[in-house]
Amino acid sequence: MSDTPQFTPVDQLSYTQAVNELDAILRNMQSDTCDIDRLTLYTRRASELLTECRRRLTATDEELKTIITDLNL
Repeated sequence: MSDTPQFTPVDQLSYTQAVNELDAILRNMQSDTCDIDRLTLYTRRASELLTECRRRLTATDEELKTIITDLNL
């Protein structure tokens, strides 16, 4: 596929950029014009984005818990 989209590595995206890209992928996949030949590509990319977003949310949650615990000393 010569016109395969080039994605920015997920670790180089901000959280907001990753969520926005996920939203765009979802809209694309739900549209009547979704290219079936790219469905696997978009599903794989969405999975990568979800994994990274989940990782960042977990890390932020842990950091916030640590900060709050330190404040309560």
